[in-house]
Amino acid sequence: MWPFRRKEKALSPAPNGGGWRVLESFTGAWQRNVVVDRESVLSNPYIFRCQSMIARDIAKLRVKLVKQDAGIWSEVSIPAFSPVIRKPNHFQTRNQFWESYFLSKLSRGNTYVLKQRDQRGVVVALYVLDPMRVQPLISESGEVFYRLSSDNLARLPDALTVPAREIIHDRWNCLFHPLVGIPPLWANALNATQAQKISESAASFFANQSRPGGILTAPGAISDETAAQLKQAFEQGYSGENAGRIAVVGDGLTFSQLTVTANDSQLVEQLKWTAETIVATYGIPLSKLGLAAIPSGETVQTSNIRYYIDALHGPMEDAESCLDEGLGLDGVTVGVEFDTDSLWRLDSLTQMDVLEKSKSVLTLDERRKKLDAAPITGGATVYLQQQDHSIEAIAARDKVLIEQANNPAPIALPAPDTSAQEQAEERAFMAETLLSLRKNMEAA
Repeated sequence: MWPFRRKEKALSPAPNGGGWRVLESFTGAWQRNVVVDRESVLSNPYIFRCQSMIARDIAKLRVKLVKQDAGIWSEVSIPAFSPVIRKPNHFQTRNQFWESYFLSKLSRGNTYVLKQRDQRGVVVALYVLDPMRVQPLISESGEVFYRLSSDNLARLPDALTVPAREIIHDRWNCLFHPLVGIPPLWANALNATQAQKISESAASFFANQSRPGGILTAPGAISDETAAQLKQAFEQGYSGENAGRIAVVGDGLTFSQLTVTANDSQLVEQLKWTAETIVATYGIPLSKLGLAAIPSGETVQTSNIRYYIDALHGPMEDAESCLDEGLGLDGVTVGVEFDTDSLWRLDSLTQMDVLEKSKSVLTLDERRKKLDAAPITGGATVYLQQQDHSIEAIAARDKVLIEQANNPAPIALPAPDTSAQEQAEERAFMAETLLSLRKNMEAA
């Protein structure tokens, strides 16, 4: 059951056929004539901007069919699944399909996608249905079915009921029932209605007010004819295009201003507060919508990462798991995933910095691929600076140092000095030689 309805649809037949039930934004809203108009709320500029921003940012990401090999996910092409991922149906492109997918979830809390199969049972087309024309049903045994109204675009000429295996049902914020999602609009509808009433009041204020606006008071009694003439003169002279002109009154007439100015009623602050509250329900940083400056110490990159984590990552993961199940993929060995590289293309400075710091992890060709650049000769190698060493080399070096510390080499003693003995022996040899020569000469 929706927490709000359009005014002309505030009453609907009860499901059991007995009497009527009231669908209201809060208890007692119907009696007080407080009705949240869905179309008016959706026209709020910040709700429109938040929903379109999230839907378009995700829709511009390419969906990849990936396969896991040795723990690494690589993109593959499989004839049974790749065509429907590239072209979901006959009237929508991939971007249009995913934009309507997430707009349905953001505005209604539920996305219903009807599968079309061929004779082999392979899904060949996907159609996003109008969530207001789909009704989940539960059998007595607990099986889930969906009642679909006719839809010519989805090639449903007549209403029919299909089992859950033929529908991809992506939902979130299932506060009241596991098959009924609640959109962020449920949390910010009153704030959006408040902003709408402020805008309507301001439009009426500037379109219909009199300048000066207030009460003309005469010191004595005046006839009804004179009062009507004075009233007509002021309305004609100081309202509409003549607003702001100077009024000259005489004969003791006094004017008391009653209209509250926009500054006195702090309309700007009220509108800003409602805008900040609305944006917070979607998880978008205020700086992304110009409602605040980037916080001190935060860069554009960190702001984008926060936007991705808070606003985009959850819906993307939900869609990936729903599509895996809908196409019959296990999500463990084969699955689908959004190519998030497109999110960082506008921040070229950060992108180049990340690629530069990844040169010891990725090859040059892998880094060039992220920039849509072709491979080059020698680009399939990971490069490191010369002073970098492998973990194995550092461990081997440490092992040698530890062994040397535990087993120090013996200290070598210096060799004895034999130079004096050698000189003495040389002198004795020379003396003996000279003596022998002398004896031989005397004997002759």
